Amino acid sequence: MAAWVIYMDYMNILIATLSFAALGAVIGLLLAAASKAFAVPVDEKAEKITAMLPGANCGGCGYSGCAALAEAISAGRAKPGACTVGGAETADAIASFLGVKAEKTVRMRAQVMCCGTPALAKKKYIYEGIADCRAAMQLGGGDKLCPNGCIGLGSCASRCPFGAISIRDGVAEVDYLKCRGCGVCVSTCPKNIIRLIPYDSNVWVGCSSVEKGAVTRTYCDVGCIGCRICEKSCEHGAITVNGFLASIDYDKCVGCGKCAEKCPRKIIRMPAPGENKPDPSPEAAV
Repeated sequence: MAAWVIYMDYMNILIATLSFAALGAVIGLLLAAASKAFAVPVDEKAEKITAMLPGANCGGCGYSGCAALAEAISAGRAKPGACTVGGAETADAIASFLGVKAEKTVRMRAQVMCCGTPALAKKKYIYEGIADCRAAMQLGGGDKLCPNGCIGLGSCASRCPFGAISIRDGVAEVDYLKCRGCGVCVSTCPKNIIRLIPYDSNVWVGCSSVEKGAVTRTYCDVGCIGCRICEKSCEHGAITVNGFLASIDYDKCVGCGKCAEKCPRKIIRMPAPGENKPDPSPEAAV
């Protein structure tokens, strides 16, 4: 009797094992069939383009990452030079691979259009919250009296994938040699005061105030007052005052610096001797 019980236990175990094995085989076959039926075709061209891209996945191109951009380029939805980080070298390589003519690309860099340090820009209150510009914006638009002044809490710096931004004396500052012009800081800044300008440009308007001059004077000791002296002094028509704020047309600007020399508020800036200047050499443009 005991032997018969042992035999039945053994048979039950064997049957259960064989049943699970058969079930696993059936499920495996079904999964194999499903993988073939629902397989996504591999775009080999897109994979090769992805390998040519820098792999920063910064999103500066407007796509979620390099792979997404590669798919768009492969499908003709994006141009070979859509990657701002890769620059001309990457654009040329992709264009050559696709057998199309490479378009001229201009390397860009970020520039913070504000010079309102604590010594120059007046404040409404002392902020003691978390170090995030968007959080500070919830409290009356930030601590600075100027509604277009840099909050200076470093949200742009924390988001920059290349470590090209730091906070210096309460205002964001760009390290040109590290900046790849991806534009992440531009989309991050809640004040919209970071712009992309041609990499080798050596003059910019360090203010974003759009208020009348008399109002801007109450905000900041260096803010643009729209006096148009810069506009009148530019021989190339490269700087104009729109409303109450000067702006530069970099297609016309030759970098002579006359606007900066004449500006009574000294808000049109040029790098001083020894400062971090853009490097226009070909080696820096890749």
